[in-house]
Amino acid sequence: MSSDSERKSDSRGHSASALISSEDWCAVWVGGALLLGCLLFVVAAGGAEGTPTSPLKSWLGKPGSWSSNPLDALFVSGKSNSFKGLLGVFVVSTAAFGIGALAMGQRLISFAAGFGFVFLLGTFAYVLAGQNVVKHYNLEYALWALVVGLLISNTIGTPGWVKPAVRTEFYIKTGLVMLGAEVLFNRLLTLGVPGIFVAWVVTPIVLVATFWFGQKILKIASPSLNMVISADMSVCGVSAAIATAAACKAKKEELSLAIGMSLSFTVVMMVLMPIAIKAMGLSQVLGGAWMGGTIDATGAVAAAGAMLGEEALQVAATVKMIQNILIGVVAFFVAVFWVVYIERETEGAKPSVGEIWKRFPKFILGFVAASICFSWIYGWVADGPAIVDATIGGSTKTLRGWFFCLAFVSIGLETNFKELAKYFKGGKPLVLYVVGQSFNLCITLFMAWLMFEKVFPQAATALGK
Repeated sequence: MSSDSERKSDSRGHSASALISSEDWCAVWVGGALLLGCLLFVVAAGGAEGTPTSPLKSWLGKPGSWSSNPLDALFVSGKSNSFKGLLGVFVVSTAAFGIGALAMGQRLISFAAGFGFVFLLGTFAYVLAGQNVVKHYNLEYALWALVVGLLISNTIGTPGWVKPAVRTEFYIKTGLVMLGAEVLFNRLLTLGVPGIFVAWVVTPIVLVATFWFGQKILKIASPSLNMVISADMSVCGVSAAIATAAACKAKKEELSLAIGMSLSFTVVMMVLMPIAIKAMGLSQVLGGAWMGGTIDATGAVAAAGAMLGEEALQVAATVKMIQNILIGVVAFFVAVFWVVYIERETEGAKPSVGEIWKRFPKFILGFVAASICFSWIYGWVADGPAIVDATIGGSTKTLRGWFFCLAFVSIGLETNFKELAKYFKGGKPLVLYVVGQSFNLCITLFMAWLMFEKVFPQAATALGK
């Protein structure tokens, strides 16, 4: 009896410790604390001035645009995205992630030294993305951050003193928790049933079909690689890939491969889809819904929508937000599927509820909690919409973008082309992505046409048509 009691006590102690020291929970606490802090600043400033505003806006920024002199992105006077903004982000992110690293057992000094270098590379990526010609072609910071990291890791190699700060999943999980504040249920109702059909009906069909195609037709040896690519392509790109990789215990090389392909195809689709939509004579509503359901990255969706017009931008961004909600749902069902079927077949392990919970990415809970809290504030608190908009636009969206940038830099720094080569054997991952995305484009266009043109044509009126 005493031994059973001791085991239970150890289990409870381990669970309590995991709430502080595990990466997933640290991401929840760090992301939640930043959201709360930014919100309180807005509430305090609003109470003093009468109008909700973020006093942090001038202190949190990113490099601006430039034409011939890169320093213009940092030091041109009068710009909100100035060196002061960079310094503010650096101080906040170093403190936030430093505390998280300390909780996870890392030495603070080692982490801080490496983090400075990673942040410098992230700044460089933002500067490259801000060049006017580059901006014209919508080559965003994510691509440059990945390329910069890859160049270093595959030439001189990532320095040992930098590696303690190469925390890809910690950065992006924290960013995803903060992304939850931007996914507001109130705004999703704008498109109602047709938007939900485009995002929630098509996505699982494409995910399941792509995974089946990879396993049964292409016979990809690694089910986890197959699943990460399928989720990345069908749900919402990098965010879904990270969550799914955690649920199915994918290798870092597999995640890097999926993200690399996703970013490459995102750039191509972001440029070509608006051109194709105009050539096909599709309406802005239909074109926006099509892009929102197929282009992977939220930022790329907004950029592509803006090329068509304001109406297309609103539809595309809203459909993508509806789709983003599926991140947690997909991660949960992948964890269940992996424990009940995949690992049972390969390892003979018996499925258990405890193993499913252990596998489930806990940071998704932070994402959902942030979405619920900010949706409640938006819909039920006096001046709620203004408070939420000031919080997101004034600080949290900027921080979230930086955290994603640091994650892409880290992916590059820990990715070696030699290790990736074996996963490209036979070109099967590339075939999987191309075939899956082609199927996604076809079925999403059909569903968008059916919902917005035939069944619910009046939905466009909600967007001012």
